[in-house]
Amino acid sequence: MISAEARPYIDASVPVLREHGTTITRTFYSSMFAAHPELTNLFNMGNQASGAQQNSLAAAVFAYAANIGNPGALGPVVSRIVHKHVSVGIRAEHYPIVGRHLLGAIQKTLGDAATSPLLSAWDEAYNALARLLIETERSLYTEAGVAPGQLRDMRVIEVVRESDDVKSYLLQPVDGKPAPQFKPGQYVSVRADLGGGRQQLRQYSLSDAPSSERLRISVKREGGDAATPAGEVSNWIHHNIERNSLLAISHPFGDFTPESDSDKPIVLLSAGVGITPMISVLNRVAQVRTSRRVVFAHAARSEALHAHRADIAAAQRRMPNLAVASFYESLDGEAEGIHKGMMDVAKLPAWPREDTDVYLCGPIGFMQAQWKALIEAGVPANRLHREVFGPELLDHLL
Repeated sequence: MISAEARPYIDASVPVLREHGTTITRTFYSSMFAAHPELTNLFNMGNQASGAQQNSLAAAVFAYAANIGNPGALGPVVSRIVHKHVSVGIRAEHYPIVGRHLLGAIQKTLGDAATSPLLSAWDEAYNALARLLIETERSLYTEAGVAPGQLRDMRVIEVVRESDDVKSYLLQPVDGKPAPQFKPGQYVSVRADLGGGRQQLRQYSLSDAPSSERLRISVKREGGDAATPAGEVSNWIHHNIERNSLLAISHPFGDFTPESDSDKPIVLLSAGVGITPMISVLNRVAQVRTSRRVVFAHAARSEALHAHRADIAAAQRRMPNLAVASFYESLDGEAEGIHKGMMDVAKLPAWPREDTDVYLCGPIGFMQAQWKALIEAGVPANRLHREVFGPELLDHLL
């Protein structure tokens, strides 16, 4: 909480941040990276180039100001941010650096409007948030038994092409110890050594049931287009990582963890590479609850781009109450459970909508459309859950 003296200045900042937030965050990143170039290894520089990172931080700062008196609304956002931070190794000593350059960016952008009381209020508000994040991150590091930034070498023991643009990589610990345990839906950070001392970390969902012997990640090669640059790390992995290659990965983190061991019905809806955490959940259910009622639906541009069809077929052979639906934008003719076009709630297998949890993962447009359609179909909002990163995490607060 912040003081009564600071609160009016934060409240007054809300319209200013709405108008100038992206300018502030662009100035912030430019200043911080100039002073601390080593931090570029912790940030997604592809998102920096596209502007997504600046927009994400602007949304976060605005949401924090607009909801500073509503910890219930901010709690889920803080949880998601904390898991992302520990996956890339954020440490307590990073926070003063961020605070110094963020306040400097506010002052530079607002000019004379950045009065001493306003800057003091933001200094207090930032430090309150930083303490919360530091304490929560420390707890996660302790629970996982890892130090900030600690990575573990894994050997690639198999590479499987799952679709035209997705490959799976089976990873085995080099040290001979058991693979880290995780909850289906979680992810690891993978370090890419891009040459010239450049490194980048990217998060990839674990795409199989937990095992003491190995992990599996599935990586979509991001080709890019006229508006979006190709994914540097995903292309590096596709082009350079093969059987017997080594990859350094973080401990698994993430708070999107559908209940995989319950007997209750569950609905898993995905699009694109958003299928990967859902496959982890499905494969776990196929291990421990073969009679569970599961609706598994996926949307892809075409059948050739539908990853993990072999996993789904294997689950169908084991799970008599698994209902599967596929939606393809490009399709010659429909068949049972295979539909042309975008995912349509009306064409999904039936489930008890009042008391069944529904999980969504995929591009933001897909999740927004399905969320709206599910609400209109009578699914209570508290039964809907989604896996998101970036500004879209905050759209319910803006």
